[in-house]
This record gives sequence, C-alpha cells and structure tokens, in this order.
Amino acid sequence: MNFKKTQRWLCLLATHCLVAGAMGQKPEPIRFTVSMPEPANHTFHVMMEWKAGEGDSTWLKLPDWQPGYYQLMDYASNIEKLVVKDENGHVLRWVKSGRNGWTIATKGTLSLHAEYDVKTTRKFVATSYLDEEHGYITPVSMFLHEAGKIKTPSEVTITPYKDWNRVATGLDAVPGKSFTYIAPDFDILYDSPMLTGNLEELPAFKVKGVPHRFIGYKLGDFDRARLMSDIQKIVEKASGLIGDIPYKHYTFIAIGPGQGGIEHLNSTTISFSGDQLNSRGWNGMLSFITHEYFHHYNVKRIRPIELGPFDYDKGSKTNMLWVSEGLTVYYEPLIMRATGLMGEEELLDFFQKQIIHVETKPGRLFQTLAEASFETWSDGPFGRTGDVVNKTISYYQKGPVVGLLFDLAIRHETGNKRSLDNVMRKLYQDFYMKKNRGFSEAELRSTIEAVAGMKLDELFSYIYTTTEPDYKKYLGYAGLDIDLTTEKHYGTFKITKKASPDALQKEIFKSWSRGN
Repeated sequence: MNFKKTQRWLCLLATHCLVAGAMGQKPEPIRFTVSMPEPANHTFHVMMEWKAGEGDSTWLKLPDWQPGYYQLMDYASNIEKLVVKDENGHVLRWVKSGRNGWTIATKGTLSLHAEYDVKTTRKFVATSYLDEEHGYITPVSMFLHEAGKIKTPSEVTITPYKDWNRVATGLDAVPGKSFTYIAPDFDILYDSPMLTGNLEELPAFKVKGVPHRFIGYKLGDFDRARLMSDIQKIVEKASGLIGDIPYKHYTFIAIGPGQGGIEHLNSTTISFSGDQLNSRGWNGMLSFITHEYFHHYNVKRIRPIELGPFDYDKGSKTNMLWVSEGLTVYYEPLIMRATGLMGEEELLDFFQKQIIHVETKPGRLFQTLAEASFETWSDGPFGRTGDVVNKTISYYQKGPVVGLLFDLAIRHETGNKRSLDNVMRKLYQDFYMKKNRGFSEAELRSTIEAVAGMKLDELFSYIYTTTEPDYKKYLGYAGLDIDLTTEKHYGTFKITKKASPDALQKEIFKSWSRGN
C-alpha cells in the first residue's frame, strides 16, 4: 500500500471522527443556582455558569414578556448587582444594551460566572415573587440567556429557604441532585414556572397512564378528594376531545389567591384558595382550571403561527387571539357539561352572559375581533376601560360567542356529523403533529371551511368587520331563540329553547349541549 495515500486516508478518517464526535456531543448546559437566604427582602439571588463562546463579547438578554400574558413587562429593570467574572475570578466589564440586554467584554475568556439579584415587588402569575412564606419563579423574569442561543440547554438548582421543604415545577428533575432540573432549551425553561415553600401535594391521578399532580401553597380548607376527582374528569374529557396526551406528566401549581393563571406545555400556574373555593363557588374554580388546562392544547400546540418561535424582546403579535383565548373560553362550559359538572341551563346562561358582554359594549361598533387580538398589547385583554367613549372590545368575550356560532353552523351544514371539535383535532394533527408549527389565518380559514364543507363568509365577517352577528339564525340551528327586543344597555338578552324544534335541531342541541 502506498504510504502517502495511507497517511492521507488516516488523516481524513481522524478528521471525520473528530467532526462526527463534535456533532454528536450535546452542548454544555448553562447552569443556574437560585437561592433566597433572606426572603423578607423579596429578593432572589442567582448564580449563572457557562462556557464562553468565540468573539470579543457576550450579549446576555432577558425576555420582556411572558408568553400567555400579552403585555410587555420590563423584567430587566428588576435585575440588580450584576457581576460577571472569568475562569480566574477577574471581574469583566459590561454595559447595558437596550432595554433588556447586557454586553460583556469576554475576549479570550474560557468560562464565565455571573451573579445577580432579582428584586420582586408584585404578587402576580406573570411576575416572580418572594416573601417569608413562599417563592414563586417566573423563569422569563429570572434567567438570562445568550442572544441568538435560545436553543442552549440549561440546568437549574433551587436552594429553598432553610425552613421550606418542596419545589413544584413541570421540568424534569436531574436524578441524584436535590431540587435540580433540566431544560433542553430556553423555550422550555421559560415555559416552566417554579414554586417553593412548605407546599402540599394532593393525591395524584393518571389518565391513560400519564400522572397528573396538584401541588400548592396554603391550599386552605376544602374537599380534597372531590377536587381531584373533578379535575380528573376534566382532564379525561378535554384530552378525549383532542384524542392525544402530548406530555409525560402534568402539574397543576396553585400559587395562592388573586394572582391569575397562565398555561404551559405540561403545567399551569393558577390562583387558588380552598377557602374561597367554598365561599365563591366550586364550579367557578373548576371552569378556571378547565380553561388553563385546555390551553396546553389550544395555544401551546394548536397555535397561531406568530406564537412560536417567540419574539421575547418585542412580543409576538397576532390577529388570532380570538382563537387561542376566545375558543378556550368557549370550551370551558362544554367540557364542564360533558363531565356532568354543569347543567343544561348553566350552559345556556354562560353563553347568554357572553352575548350580553359583547352587545352592551359600544366598542363592538368600532373594533373588530381581529383588531382586538392584535391590539391587546396596548389595549389590554379586556379592552381599554378609561376612554370617554369606549371603542374597544375583548376577545375573551366575543371570541367564545363567535366560537358558538361557528360550532352550530358546522353542525347544521354537516347534519351534525361534524363540529368545531373536528376543527380543533384537525389543527392539532395537521399543524402541531405533522408540521410542528402554527397555522396562518388563511390556513385556519381553509381548515374550518373544509370541515364545514362550504364557504363561511358571513361568519368570518364577524371577525374582520364590525358586522352585527345574526344570533337568531345560528342559535336557531340548535332549536334556540334569543330575545333581542330589550334595550341593549339593560343587558337582559335571554336564550331560550324553541317550543317545536325540528329533528335536526333537536339532535344538534342534544349533542352540542352534552359535549359530543
């Protein structure tokens, strides 16, 4: 064999092995440690360690909003006392870069160590908070990432205050490491809130072999077995509607009363108080839990194309929050009704109230449903309330009304063979499962009309124009009637069943009102 050819071949083989090995290596995770030595100061302390990249500088960034809450939050203003050092302990110079970034001089540095404080001031589901009794971590407000490297894995270790015993999160735990969790990328990390304190966990249940946990802070006095039984019914019906459970475990995280709720891929954070559960109504809380749980399908996976990959700096604006939020509101009572937790009259009363909300708001004459979705970043989720003349609406209110009309129209046009459920399943299968992406407005429309088997121009005009909905027509498909003669500002519209519905109307009402 020719020696030079052999040598060249060996060199090529060695190079190939090195490249293949490098390509097969998993990137080193960024490691965070969160401590809270003095919780009365409402301040978390964060340590961050990672390998330096090439170049003269490193640009660290913090998101400016929480996906699921469509408002810019200015989280970076709560970062204090940032100190960055190299592998030899030398302090590196940094400068603030824009509203939510820090540029660090890192030329020649091999590894980096940063420490900083996160000040907390507000108890709210979209903000971190720490006090003497518990700590709530919203990762978007806590963990810095390198610009352009959102796909880097991370490892987070929580060091609870000395008197606390638990951490709750949807992240996977690292075996053999106490309160340490791994995220394959920052999208997952930012979607996984954490709660620490002396927490209580209720007995878990399984649906199709998948465990579901409920864990929280100061849960209060209520019937724990009944709550878990009812939540299990909700999970069974909601997951059965879509026909798939896409996670390997799910955690309901109760963060205390009065702080809202935000959905995540395999968890949800919810305001919860067992004492208020008893005094304010059991079904109200269950409807709220249903809403947040169904979101792991509708918005986390069945989603407008603008909602992922996220623009963590400016926000991700879309015309389709009426789908993500409005249709989730629509499915609250349907799922509750299907479980037997809500009666027929309660179902009708729910939609009656939504119609009243829409028709007594003057903004319905000025702002379209698509505009309300897009402009929520400035208007807020329920529209502007301080205007002299209110010219805005809420996709939380008109969205479920439009969802009701679409559902009844599809049932009518297909002889009750198909419904909005088929639309949701098709969006899930075609875009999330097959294409791993969201859908455009055109794709949404073509999907709905394909399920209906016809064009639905009139219904789509209720989204893109301020055309008044023809309630009598669409409710009539289910043998329902609505009294529109009362002065609108009194808000006393009434949905009733017709005295003599035809066979199809009876069939539609029966299946629609029982969630099938």
